Amino acid sequence: MVERYSRKEMSDKWTQQAKYQAWLDVEKSATKSWGELGLVPKDDVEKILKNAKFDVARIDEIEKVTKHDVIAFLTSISESLGDESRWVHYGMTSSDAIDTGVALQMKSSMELIIKDMKMVIATLEKRAKLDKMTLMVGRSHGIHGEPITFGLVVAIWYEEMKRHLKNLEESLDVISVGQISGAMGNFAHSPIELEELVCKNLGLKPAPVSNQVIQRDRYARMISAIGLMASTVEKIAVAIRHYQRTEVYEVEEFFAKGQKGSSAMPHKRNPILSENITGLARTVRAFVTPAMENVALWHERDISHSSVERFMLPDVFITTDFMLHRLNGLLDKMVVMPKNMMKNLNLTGGLVFSQRVMLELPLLGLSREDGYKIVQRNAMKVWEDLQNGQSALNENGESLYLQHLLQDKELGEKLSEEKIRSLFDYSYYTKNIDKIFARVFI
Repeated sequence: MVERYSRKEMSDKWTQQAKYQAWLDVEKSATKSWGELGLVPKDDVEKILKNAKFDVARIDEIEKVTKHDVIAFLTSISESLGDESRWVHYGMTSSDAIDTGVALQMKSSMELIIKDMKMVIATLEKRAKLDKMTLMVGRSHGIHGEPITFGLVVAIWYEEMKRHLKNLEESLDVISVGQISGAMGNFAHSPIELEELVCKNLGLKPAPVSNQVIQRDRYARMISAIGLMASTVEKIAVAIRHYQRTEVYEVEEFFAKGQKGSSAMPHKRNPILSENITGLARTVRAFVTPAMENVALWHERDISHSSVERFMLPDVFITTDFMLHRLNGLLDKMVVMPKNMMKNLNLTGGLVFSQRVMLELPLLGLSREDGYKIVQRNAMKVWEDLQNGQSALNENGESLYLQHLLQDKELGEKLSEEKIRSLFDYSYYTKNIDKIFARVFI
């Protein structure tokens, strides 16, 4: 069953209200920690924790004058307090609140993305096992190669997404850091113990060293991990788009009753979900470069990164969340067509068995080159037959390639008819699938 999805769960994490709430959480934690260190009186701590609040509209109004969002935020808070407001933001700089606050947002967002990933991975495991032995043709350069199974294709997607999950989990650890180190990161106006208490209260780790900001290689690591995962998402979507092509028609997106594919052509059933996912993956991946460019700030800080992150972080997380849910729905409901897969597997008249035949000949003393010539010259005859419109199988179900090989006198001197026929066995190509799956699905 596909989990129902609402964009609101992720988008709510990136509203103005959520941003300022994260800042307020940091400010309250700092006040509480100052109280534990003996600077702020207990009564003032309690008043701030109980009464400190902000109003987004009021912040916007104040910022029109101050041209500084953190000052506008702090002014709004002070209006909800009395004399105790003097302790809010004590010894801190703007980025202490901003970067520690956004760490809270990124942490909760990454936890949701990781949950999404586990959902997709579970669906991929189910689909791979369902089609573990569903025969299809493997393709290289878009040309038929040898028999594989659709389960093997999906198992590769599964294994790849598991690697991305590990990367994302490691990235979550990398970005789950905060700072309360002051204007230049030298702790001149607050003790290191304050930072340690604040981060512990917020479920973060203190950055071992910071200047005026958390270093943006952490953000770049996270965005790169998401972008790399998006590349695999696109890989899956592109494969499904190919499988749904009319000339292939091996897999199809679920087409609901009443759904329409074209305003002009009523027969159309288009791969719109996988096409949409392809575009979403490109959008997510586009943020990798600006994330990396944000690493190089002037000296202890500038704010060239700020404008980028105001777009990048909400867009990356919201788009990725939506993309993963859309992918999961596509995978869960996609229609697999084993008969069409077998039809395509036979499309080249048995040429998929060419290597199987060739590998028998060195066992009989032929050089690889001589064996290759025998096998290839008969294969070329099949291509010519197909170009001339000849059927891939005769009325007895024998493939063109088998027919040509049985007529080859040089090959007949090496291999009996019975042996040649035995080489055209699809089970030869699936004999190790169980072992492969045992390595993948541990």
